[in-house]
Order: sequence, then structure tokens, then C-alpha cells
Amino acid sequence: MRLDRVDERIIAILGADARTSFADIGSAVGLSASAVKRRLDRLVESGAVRGFTVILEPAAIGWTTEAFIEVYCRPRTSPAEIRAGLAGYAEVTSACTVTGEADAMVQVRARDMHHLEETIERICAEPFVVRTKSTLVLSRLVDQSMLSGSAGDAADASADPSGGQSSGSSTGAMSS
Repeated sequence: MRLDRVDERIIAILGADARTSFADIGSAVGLSASAVKRRLDRLVESGAVRGFTVILEPAAIGWTTEAFIEVYCRPRTSPAEIRAGLAGYAEVTSACTVTGEADAMVQVRARDMHHLEETIERICAEPFVVRTKSTLVLSRLVDQSMLSGSAGDAADASADPSGGQSSGSSTGAMSS
């Protein structure tokens, strides 16, 4: 499915605040609330929008340690096997197969260094893992969802001719 500019702006507004009303979104993008709902229903039906969720702030719930783990696998390990092996870890926030020396890159969050060390040890014990290499995150510089930069476009479109912002606009970024 191809997204037009209005679809992108709707997604950006919802990415900033998924609780924004159809009426407020409509005001920001120049559509009625029912037209926004129809577009959003179409985006969900097509699979472009997979769902709506709560975004947790890891530090607020005590998970202050983050790392990226390069995973080196035994020969002929399939992506499905890696996925199955990592899917049960609450600490794993994302995992991807990658190019380069490593076979997969795994992002993890943990309460502290001890918890991180235990998680890495458990991952190393997976039957497909030969070795790992970890990199700790010191600080996040950019943390935004896809199309989040379009939220500013939505706000610009809702500005009145004198330059003031409409109360229906919403900007920001969603964490993933």
C-alpha cells in the first residue's frame, strides 16, 4: 500500500500521541473525523498500521541498562531459529539479522549490570550461539518512530495564516 501525504501526517500525529481524537487529527490534516476514521481503518486493514500500544519509559520502571549484543551463530542457523531462541526473553526489545561478521544484532534492556550479565549468559547458552560481543548504550541521541518527522508537517498545515498553531495539532515522537 502506498501512503499519501495525509496518511503520513495521520500516522505521525498518532505516533506522537495515539490517544489523539479523530476530530483533532481531522483539524490538523483538513479532514472530518469520519474521514480520518475511514483512512485509519484502511491503514489497519492493509497492515500498514499494525496496532496501537502503550510506550513504556524503561528508566521509569527501573530498566536503566541498555546494550546491543552481536550474536555469532553456528553454521547454517536460520533466522527462524534465532527468532525462536530469542522470542522468550523479556529483556530483548529487538533483534535483526545483519550483514557483516555477526549473524544477528540484539537490543536488550535490563535493570542493572548484573541483570544484563545474566541475560547475556542466557543468550550465550542458546544452542545456536557460538559467541557474542556486547556494546553498552551510554545515552540515546535519537529515538523516534518511522514517519515521526512528518508530525511537524501536520502542525505546519494546521497553522493559521497569522502563524499561530491550531489547538488540534500534535508533535513529538514515539519510542519503539
